[in-house]
Amino acid sequence: MVIPPPNVTGSLHIGHALNVTLQDLIARYKRMNGFNVLWLPGCDHAGIATQNVVERELKKEGKSRHDLGREAFIKRTWEWKEKYGATIMGQLRKLGASCDWTRERFTMDDGLSRAVQKVFIDLFNEKLIYQDYYLISWCPRCQTALSDIEVEHKTIQGNFYHLRYSFVHDTADGLEVATTRPETLLGDTAVAVHPEDYRYAGLVGKSVNLPLVNRRIPIIQDDSVDKEFGTGVVKITPAHDFNDFAMGNRHQLPRVNILNPDGTLNENAGIYKGMRVLDARKKIVADLEALGTLIKVEPHEHNVGHCSRCGTVVEPYYSKQWFVKMKPLADLALKAVAEGKTKFVPEAWRGEFEKWLTNIHDWCISRQLWWGHRIPVYTCQDCGIQTASETQPKTCSKCKGAKFEQDPDVLDTWFSSGLWPFSTLGWPEKTNDLQLFYPTTVLVTSWDIIFFWVARMMMMGMKFMGDVPFREVYMYSLVADAEGKKMSKSKGNVVDPLDLIDKYGTDALRFTLTSIETKQRYVALTPQKLESCRNFVNKLYNATRFVLMGLADGTEVKPLEKPDWENLKLEDRWILTRLSQVTAEVTSDYEKYRVAEFSQTLYRFLWNEVCDWYLEALKPRLYLEPDSPEKKLAASVVIAVLEGVLRLLHPVIPFVTEELWFKLPGRSESIMKSSWPLPGDYPADEKAVKDFELLKEAITAIRVIRGELSVLPGAEIKITFVGERSVFLQLKENVKILKLLARINERDFEHLIGRSPLAVAVPIGGGELCFHVEGFINKNVEMNRLKKEMERLEKSIESKKGRLSNQEFLKKAPATMVEVEKNKILEERAKLKSNEEMYKIFEQMPPTE
Repeated sequence: MVIPPPNVTGSLHIGHALNVTLQDLIARYKRMNGFNVLWLPGCDHAGIATQNVVERELKKEGKSRHDLGREAFIKRTWEWKEKYGATIMGQLRKLGASCDWTRERFTMDDGLSRAVQKVFIDLFNEKLIYQDYYLISWCPRCQTALSDIEVEHKTIQGNFYHLRYSFVHDTADGLEVATTRPETLLGDTAVAVHPEDYRYAGLVGKSVNLPLVNRRIPIIQDDSVDKEFGTGVVKITPAHDFNDFAMGNRHQLPRVNILNPDGTLNENAGIYKGMRVLDARKKIVADLEALGTLIKVEPHEHNVGHCSRCGTVVEPYYSKQWFVKMKPLADLALKAVAEGKTKFVPEAWRGEFEKWLTNIHDWCISRQLWWGHRIPVYTCQDCGIQTASETQPKTCSKCKGAKFEQDPDVLDTWFSSGLWPFSTLGWPEKTNDLQLFYPTTVLVTSWDIIFFWVARMMMMGMKFMGDVPFREVYMYSLVADAEGKKMSKSKGNVVDPLDLIDKYGTDALRFTLTSIETKQRYVALTPQKLESCRNFVNKLYNATRFVLMGLADGTEVKPLEKPDWENLKLEDRWILTRLSQVTAEVTSDYEKYRVAEFSQTLYRFLWNEVCDWYLEALKPRLYLEPDSPEKKLAASVVIAVLEGVLRLLHPVIPFVTEELWFKLPGRSESIMKSSWPLPGDYPADEKAVKDFELLKEAITAIRVIRGELSVLPGAEIKITFVGERSVFLQLKENVKILKLLARINERDFEHLIGRSPLAVAVPIGGGELCFHVEGFINKNVEMNRLKKEMERLEKSIESKKGRLSNQEFLKKAPATMVEVEKNKILEERAKLKSNEEMYKIFEQMPPTE
């Protein structure tokens, strides 16, 4: 596996925590299964993010990057990277990432930079890379093109400005258009209507006057116009709107760019030249109003793109950029997926992947930055021919000139990231690592970068390696807040995993994240879940300590072997069989990336079965003398159980399991080097499971009755059984466990033909347990309690019946709510009937003295 490289500027966020946990548990699981595992770490140079950080430092010194110049600025950025760039890697270690840290890579190290140059040059020479003018997302502050993932959309309160564009031959009349950016009218080159909007059928082909500019622009028709929205007329600004750009291309409209790279208006803006966008907007609105062409202004809430790095409003900007032709590369990736060479988990993401690649657009790969892989294209200053080369050519291949200028732009960060699975293994050299580990086995990544990264790695892998970069892609959920809302700094709901580690511990955080990872788009992280998982880790630690304290008297602990299985007690055979079953279930879940499922299975097994039942039943044997054969066998069993649980939990909970592993008898090597448990390592006795489940059912029933009737905890109660004799004999055979865990009087436990009229009966499999209550309760107190409870239940049932007979309620209430109410009535009726039967029993008892 290769780690999705975090930004060198970054610090750990909750998405990293989930990503690293998932990869680490896969790596640890596979190692324990005997695989040769390479999990390769590294980080991304993060062009715009890193450049912004260094520029902010320079600003504190009263300088800009231009004061330093390109070479000095790049040197300064490398110095920053060497000083601060290791932060994120240290935080990944704190999370327990078991990467091969000797192979750490960086997207701008020498080897990866060479791979980037070769890929660019090869694509350029095959004419799959070209330079052209296009509309892109532009940050006026960073003065660079942005990828879609670098644009953060925020809902802001703006306005809809309704304008009148007068007809050329009838200036008293015109068309009404609406826009949220009135300054863009300076770049309008048409207005459009829908072909089937008959209100304007006679106007298509005619012209209107563009206010303030006095430029004639045509009225065109296009299917993309929504005739139901507003007046059904839209203004078209091909150089400053993505939809308009596409429409402009369909109709060969001119593109009028009104912006400078710094976001001020240029010479095409006339008298507004030099003004910033918002200042120009105010002035233009005022001028339109004075001209009488501003019809009205309406408040309007809408989404506006902002630069994710500096927060500046992003402008659609028409500029010259470098592009990769994507269709030939996309076809390679689509074919590979169709042939099953790469599988998606969950499978539904395959459809999203194929849909995007089928409708893919060419990729803008140039960025107007200094930090990054500089585009290796050299332009001859004499004839203008462009050459892609690792170094500057000595002479021009066309005119033999010797003057060259390298393109000033750098490549989009995703370009180098797209090569990550093979560039990190030594490509373009044919290294042993490349031959052994490519294609990689699985990529673990979040679904939100399936197009930005996963698709590009697929295309680059197929193009340059002739094979897919990974056999499986596991797309995990994005972690949301406790209310299920996406985390963002603007909402103030971001949680720092380092704070969570300090509060709950690394293992608890990891176990929480796996417990909620259900492969939905978003999963909620709650304090309650974190506390629950911290309690679970503590439970594991305390259970192990409890067992080891019981064996601290020098009890010899031998490995549990098959000959010992014949001498095992029921509780031993039960827990070992359950461990075998859980091992099979959990192993299957690990293999299928069913992360939440195996986490929850292990939670229930340790807490509800090992701790709540097995250790409780085991206690008397732990208190025997150390040389007792019974204790020695018990020790072998419980250590085998703990050892199995620790190994099953280790991939998710590495720190505590490692510490506890070394506390077990005879452990000298890390748990990471232990083998994964197999179901066949433990006895499989289905009858033992069935028999012990009967005991659990009986004990639970007795405990419930004791609680309801407030019987003192230490009081030994009389229990008899009515029903199948075989069931009684099974219970009788294990009456010591009943006495231990339910506090019954074992001498009085007998099989009866019929139920005593003074006994409270509880049904269990094959019969009834009869609780002889006389002498253990206060008749008057219990009858008063039952009477009040029966009255409460009757009122509650009548209230719900009234609600369900109300036609208004039935009309408005969701079907699920109605069903819940019906089920509650059934439950309360059953409880009422049980209380009535108990009340009759108490009536027959003699008065309490």
